[in-house]
Amino acid sequence: MVHGSIIWPTSISTGGSVERSGTFDPSSRPPKSNAAVLEHSAADGGEMSAPPRPYTPRRLTEVAAAEVDGLISLPTGVLDDVLTRVGLRDAVRTSALSRAWRRRWEALPSLDLDFPRPKGHRGASKGLRAVDSVLLRCPGRVRRFYAYLDQLHAGRIDDWLIVLSRRGVEVFNLISVDGLIVLPSAIFSCDRLTVLRLYRCALPLLPAGFEGFPELRNLALINVRFQENGQYQLEEIIATSPSLEKLLLWDVEIAGDFTQWLIQAPNLRDLNIRSAQDLGWNIGELPSLHSADIDIRDYLPDRDFAEFIAGFASVTKLEISTRHSPLNGANILETLPCNFGNLKSLKLYTQFSELSSILSTFCLLRNAPNLERLKIMIDDGVEQKYEANGEFQNAQWTDGMCAKLQFVQITGIHWLSNELSFIELILSKTRLLCTLSVSHGEKCSMCNEGVVNKLLNYPRASSHAEVLYEGKEKKY
Repeated sequence: MVHGSIIWPTSISTGGSVERSGTFDPSSRPPKSNAAVLEHSAADGGEMSAPPRPYTPRRLTEVAAAEVDGLISLPTGVLDDVLTRVGLRDAVRTSALSRAWRRRWEALPSLDLDFPRPKGHRGASKGLRAVDSVLLRCPGRVRRFYAYLDQLHAGRIDDWLIVLSRRGVEVFNLISVDGLIVLPSAIFSCDRLTVLRLYRCALPLLPAGFEGFPELRNLALINVRFQENGQYQLEEIIATSPSLEKLLLWDVEIAGDFTQWLIQAPNLRDLNIRSAQDLGWNIGELPSLHSADIDIRDYLPDRDFAEFIAGFASVTKLEISTRHSPLNGANILETLPCNFGNLKSLKLYTQFSELSSILSTFCLLRNAPNLERLKIMIDDGVEQKYEANGEFQNAQWTDGMCAKLQFVQITGIHWLSNELSFIELILSKTRLLCTLSVSHGEKCSMCNEGVVNKLLNYPRASSHAEVLYEGKEKKY
């Protein structure tokens, strides 16, 4: 049973009018006199003939109308494909072409309700007032719903979701522009979803009998709020989505006390987590995981970070932070219970000022024997608190470390002695290195020109290694 009502406007604004072409009027030219005709004939040396009958072309609007009516006779499948490709706005505007086209768009077997907002516009999408009327007049399946929603239209989302769930919506992308939007439980009835992206939304408790999202492949939750014990709800959503391939969790909020929970999905390939605090994530069985991007700023102060990171041992691409300070109680990575044997690309958010960050960086490099690409992004405004000279860093190096490393990029460098010692070590140890590129940050402890000359004179284990100075780092 549908709860609530839908407001059905009687008409839809097409967002513009169709301009009609003008007509050609031969009478607008001054007619030639009989004398002029005789003079022209005599000049050609020909015999005098009767003046030609004036040419009267067909009205251009009639030609255009004939072409339009010709299109309407195309096979139904072709017409449906054309109207679907032009988008909802232009499909509705075809109603102005002729009588035959007036209600043709309403017969579409499926449609995409896309309401993007103009570039630079910060408010809600335009055209949202037409959603009710479109859903009433076009009974076909809705494949996609994409909108920037404000509080003015937030009250309609309950009824829209009920209809969308019954129409088999596959892609649902909702972005709140001015505050948290509380979604109804009908969101969990959309069992044909393949993509679900929510920004600034609050999710209700799972309804009894929730069977999951069997076709969901892409789940992105940004600034989404769960109720108390919501970690178990999120755990169940992931576990009951067997087709899930991409999972993005950015600044998710879960009410209540800290409790550990499990992320496991048999087909998950890409995992992206960014959070200001530990929400109890544990990595379970992820046999298909290819890449992971993990940025938890308060690094698991009450549990073993090495055990947590070991859950990503099978990935080929990893982005992670080792810039945490021991002040928050996080454990320093000195050893790992596993090797990252598949890891080819590693991106580190770190700094060379704290002993904890330096040791954690070396720990990861020691446990990635097949690493080929390394990118290090250094924090701004960090003072060097620990002296890790060349001798200290050389002691962290082990046989076979970075044996396949070919490309190194370091951004945001401050020319601190610890940073320079690391660069010198990389150049002197990596025999397959092709390029090492460096860009500096906002605050530099030394003159750029002098340091670059110093870098160029460092000994290199690889005869093919190039050192590239790229100036100031680019902020995105």
